[in-house]
Order: sequence, then structure tokens, then C-alpha cells
Amino acid sequence: MNYANIKNYDVADGPGVRVSLFVSGCRHHCKGCFNAETWDFNFGQPYTKETEAEILKFLEPDYIQGFTLLGGEPFEPENQVELVKLLGRIRQEYPRKDIWCYTGYLYDVDLAEGGKVFTDVTKEMLSYIDVLVDGEFVEAQRDLTLRFRGSRNQRIIELAHD
Repeated sequence: MNYANIKNYDVADGPGVRVSLFVSGCRHHCKGCFNAETWDFNFGQPYTKETEAEILKFLEPDYIQGFTLLGGEPFEPENQVELVKLLGRIRQEYPRKDIWCYTGYLYDVDLAEGGKVFTDVTKEMLSYIDVLVDGEFVEAQRDLTLRFRGSRNQRIIELAHD
């Protein structure tokens, strides 16, 4: 898996100050995408154990509220394999920090069992995520007044965990 960028002080992609990972690879190709270079699975740099250690270090300060995963597309099956491990480590090492994830796939359709990108790790990945912003960016529904979303069709879903 490759990644495009790590922001260690992000205030745009969720509440508070966050660490954000922008992964590479996306099959949606939404018209008007703000991050079209990340569609290419080979864009950016290889994600390594050192990358993971850097992210975990950035999360350490108390003023960091949480972690945001976006891209590209975190739920492309190729990306889920690596990201489930990262999210598990964040949940284990920083249980009080929240985890947000942006996906163009629909939670109750594509990420559900039998869905387009459901894999053997999708449920586990979702179990670590507190807030999922789902739905493709639709340029015709673009709305700059929305908080944490780019277009009106996108939903902010608080995931319930046992």
C-alpha cells in the first residue's frame, strides 16, 4: 500500500487537532475530487513499519484528539489489509482518541457483508472506527457550508460499538 500524505496537525478532517493519513488508490474517480492524484495506487510513498511508528508518535500528545483516515480510498480491498492493522494499534495504544474515516463507499451497501468491497477484515476495520463519512463526492451537490463533508449526499455516521 502507498500513501500520499500524513498531516500531523489537521483541523479540517474531523473535530479538534488530528493526525491524518491520506492513502493512495481509489476507483471512484469522482468529478471535482480535491485529491485526484491519489486515485493511482502507486502514487506517493510505500507504507512501512516506520510510517506506522511515525503516525503513532504523532498521536502521542494530549492535545491530539484523534486520527483521520482518508485518501484515496481506505476501503479499497488492497488498502484494508494494511489499514486494519494500523487502526487496531491506534485503538489499543490510544483508546481515548477517536478515529474518523472518509470513504466513497456506502456503509450499508458496499461495506456490508456481501457488499462491493467487503473483505475478511472489513468488519474488524469498521469496529475500530468511531465516525464514518460515507458516499462519493458529488460535484453537483458540493456545499462549502457543510462541516466535515464536501457534498450534501455524504453522511456522517457514528458507529456504535459494544
